[in-house]
Amino acid sequence: MGGMSASLLPQWSGIKPVIGMVHLMALPGSPRFTGDVRAIRDAALRDAESLAAGGVHGIMMENFGDVPFYPGRVPASVVAHVTAIAAEIRRAIPDVPLGINMLRNDGQSALAVAHAVGANFIRVNVLCGARVTDQGVIQGIAHDLLRERAHLGAHDIKIMADVDVKHSAPLAVRPIIDEVDDTIERGLADAVIVSGAGTGKPTDPQHVRVVKGAAGDVPVFIGSGMSAATVEQFDAADGFIVGTAFKRNGDVAEPVDIDRVRAFVSW
Repeated sequence: MGGMSASLLPQWSGIKPVIGMVHLMALPGSPRFTGDVRAIRDAALRDAESLAAGGVHGIMMENFGDVPFYPGRVPASVVAHVTAIAAEIRRAIPDVPLGINMLRNDGQSALAVAHAVGANFIRVNVLCGARVTDQGVIQGIAHDLLRERAHLGAHDIKIMADVDVKHSAPLAVRPIIDEVDDTIERGLADAVIVSGAGTGKPTDPQHVRVVKGAAGDVPVFIGSGMSAATVEQFDAADGFIVGTAFKRNGDVAEPVDIDRVRAFVSW
């Protein structure tokens, strides 16, 4: 990957980092939980190790299987299980930066997990503003999250925030450059994420250029629809978050395919 204009973490200076996703199976308490906690942990660790072996620059874990998602805070049991799994990944792969996303918008719990296990960053779907989603109206949490980070003294845990986030629509349409400006200047995001309409769906390269123009030195990551075949279109991006494209046969429900990871990272 070529050089970049801004880096979220010191480890990523001078590169365009590729962050691979670990999609957790349904956790206890969610409708699709299979009853086997060990299988969830084993699958997560297997995918994380495959991502690391494939050469990713970061790993991000999320409770992907917990549909339907809570619009805000998740139960304590979810936080506990995510923490336990994240700690295992951190122990097994200590040299690859780790991130946490707590779906749908529980940034405080993601921060708590990251702080407990020594992770490096979190993702927040709606940091500022309000969006209409399949969970209803989700409102921004920047005012609580940034104060919680300050309270914990956890400024080294970076906040990646979506703008015009996937699986949602705005309550009132406004220029994307204004949303980016508010997310950075008023929401204090450390990086912004641009994605397509949904998981695995393509992101518009021109949309990325507009966001990058508004973000300035703040890193801009692509959050969905990336593949080795399309990465050249996103010259304006500072990094990539890849989930579906790294899975066997490009199926989000399948395990991570090391060859797919290597093909992307070696671009």
